[in-house]
Amino acid sequence: MASPDQHVSSLAKQARELFVVHVGRALPELVKACDNRFTALLDQPGPARDMQERRDGWTAFQKHQTTWLNNSRRAIQRTLLPRFSGSGQLTVSGGLELVTEGAIDDQILASRLAMRTLDKCSSELNELRLRIQHLEKRQELPKGDVLLPDVIARILIDQWIDAQMTRDAWALVQDALAPVMTDRLLDAYKAANEFLVNSGVMKEIDLNALVKRAPGSRTGTAADRRDAPTPAAPAGQAHSGAEGPPAGGAGSAAFGDPGSSLGSAPSSLRRAGFGVHDETRMMTGTSPLARARQRAQGVMGRLKRLLLDRVGDEFEATQILEPSAPLQQAIQRIAPVVRTDVGMPLSGSSGGSLPVIDASHVHRAAQALRERTTELKQAAETPSEKATIEVVALMFQSILAEERIPPSVRVWFARLQIPVLRVALAEPEFFSALQHPARRLIDRMGSVVLGFDTDVTSAALEAEIKRVVQVIEQYPETGRRVFQLVYDEFQKFLSTYLSEQNAATSKFVSVAQQVEQKETLVVQYTIELRKLLDDMPVRPEVREFLFKVWVEVLAVASVKYGLKHEETDSLKQVASELLWAASAKPNRADRARVIQQLPNLLQRLRHGMGLLGYPPALQDQHIKSVSDTLADAFMSRTEQIPQESLDRLAQRLASLEEYMPDAQVGDLDLDDESIEMITGVDASNIEVIRQGGSQPNEAMRAWAVELQVGSWFTLDHNAKLNSVQLAWRSERGQLFLFVTSAGRCFLMPVARVAAYLQAGLLLPAEEEALTVRATRDALAKLDANPERLLT
Repeated sequence: MASPDQHVSSLAKQARELFVVHVGRALPELVKACDNRFTALLDQPGPARDMQERRDGWTAFQKHQTTWLNNSRRAIQRTLLPRFSGSGQLTVSGGLELVTEGAIDDQILASRLAMRTLDKCSSELNELRLRIQHLEKRQELPKGDVLLPDVIARILIDQWIDAQMTRDAWALVQDALAPVMTDRLLDAYKAANEFLVNSGVMKEIDLNALVKRAPGSRTGTAADRRDAPTPAAPAGQAHSGAEGPPAGGAGSAAFGDPGSSLGSAPSSLRRAGFGVHDETRMMTGTSPLARARQRAQGVMGRLKRLLLDRVGDEFEATQILEPSAPLQQAIQRIAPVVRTDVGMPLSGSSGGSLPVIDASHVHRAAQALRERTTELKQAAETPSEKATIEVVALMFQSILAEERIPPSVRVWFARLQIPVLRVALAEPEFFSALQHPARRLIDRMGSVVLGFDTDVTSAALEAEIKRVVQVIEQYPETGRRVFQLVYDEFQKFLSTYLSEQNAATSKFVSVAQQVEQKETLVVQYTIELRKLLDDMPVRPEVREFLFKVWVEVLAVASVKYGLKHEETDSLKQVASELLWAASAKPNRADRARVIQQLPNLLQRLRHGMGLLGYPPALQDQHIKSVSDTLADAFMSRTEQIPQESLDRLAQRLASLEEYMPDAQVGDLDLDDESIEMITGVDASNIEVIRQGGSQPNEAMRAWAVELQVGSWFTLDHNAKLNSVQLAWRSERGQLFLFVTSAGRCFLMPVARVAAYLQAGLLLPAEEEALTVRATRDALAKLDANPERLLT
């Protein structure tokens, strides 16, 4: 009869076996995803070298895909054998060790793929890991455990290389593999968890009881440790005093810390300073934006627990709650008084000039609000009402004390205390939801004005903030709806205000829009022209000229003159005329026609290249190549392009924009000369940043996309620090325009923004949102004097 220990060990073994079965079933899907990706890449335009790499990768995959599939399945099954240590794990010893460059590269690739799965799988993986650790009476899973995503990823990469396919080819398909692998691993984790739960293993998991901190370990700053949300403790990493709801995500679960799929890196790597291990951590770790959100959620979690512990379950409510009648009456009585007490000063400096708002006005506003808070707490009938009033008051005290916000704006912010209190009383989720419209509005307005000096602001911006506050005050009963309404309106205001606040910025925004439009059209024209020419016997020289030169001409003409302008249409017609002239000419009449039309055709080709700013020598080079091709066509006996095909081509080119799909532009290659060439605008006061920073990872790219227009940053460029505001982002999100208070503009493609963020060359002016800081300050005061919550 099996002993209890043997039964427990058998359950863990069966869970792993079930997991491996599910992963094995997913392998054909991964093969199909790779095949589809290679096929799609073959249809995409690109430089000749890239096209050749794609063809080589596709050819090798067609030859070796079955080998990769079978070997991967066997390798994953071998992980279930005793003493299996994982695939390609780096061994740690006491001294320096040499590790092959390929092994390190493979581990980095595996880390990247594995981290892509964690956002979706981390919760299930954490639960499964805890159940297995409970069964096996261990603190951590072994590094080579098949349950860890980086082990599966490393097996797939190792077998890919062993099947005579290259790392470059793997890089081409990895983005297509990631979502499939994520979904299948999630299914496998769920199946294993379900099996263990049905077997009676830890049906309920008490995460807090299981979180233990390793002796001597340290995780971030004191503030980070205090406010970090509580994930199920990742292998090799635990949190002390973890706060907030359990949260998985990238950088947690099975990895210890971001990039720890290298295990404990060999001392040869650790002693190398910023080496491969550090690079892996940087490229697989979560972005500062994600970490800031985790800290913010930790702050909100602390506040909610404080309110639940000291007040009651009212703060768990999800429905609208009506304040008590005496409190409602007090709010209605006090609200008009607050508008007067906390209003703008009526008198100004001598001479009838506009009133000057300084710190003394802010101080008086804060004092008035404190007095009104006392009145409201006296009218409150329940502990939850008193606590809500106190917390909101403490938050606004913190906001009013934020000296980086101009005094005049802080006075307007003060008038939002009563409207926010109404919302907080009715919706307890205000204290736990970071995305509540009231919080988002205050955070958004605060982030825009934080970049101004304390005595300088914008009249237009201040007028908009004033309008927002007054709209909210006029509709006190609509709650979150009015906050959402004015938030959307404020966003629209920023989209035009920041890009049009002065003539210079407006001009550069127009320039940037034209640049992105031109680059987008180049991609679209190239794709559509390739489709049109796929079945035509076009000479290589003509094909290359059309794709490398003439699509640029058409794109620039479309931007300069318009998509339907007669000049643009004429240049489109040149393409079809060139194709006809360069095709085989078996009869004398066609040859005579070419001779007659050639001077005009060459002149129009020069005109088009002139739009690109080509110097005469470069134009002569292209004209010679075209002329030689046309001469060869006289003597050619190859297949002639049917006139019907040329007619269809000309018709399609004339209305090409109607057929073009929205194409991804990719990383734009910009420079000052190209801007002036495209737009004819002097670019002396706009700097295009095309270099700097390291290759950005996906987390940094995602962070770049989420940067909000109006936010302030410190830009470190060419060893000079600049305080800049994100004034504009293009419609397709490919270009970002940062502007200094002096009007200096920096235009950056999205990839370079991500690279600067990753390298620390572009730093947000604020690390956390205004209301999160205010909540943190309120918590500090309540920790020091908890009695004030209910008195």
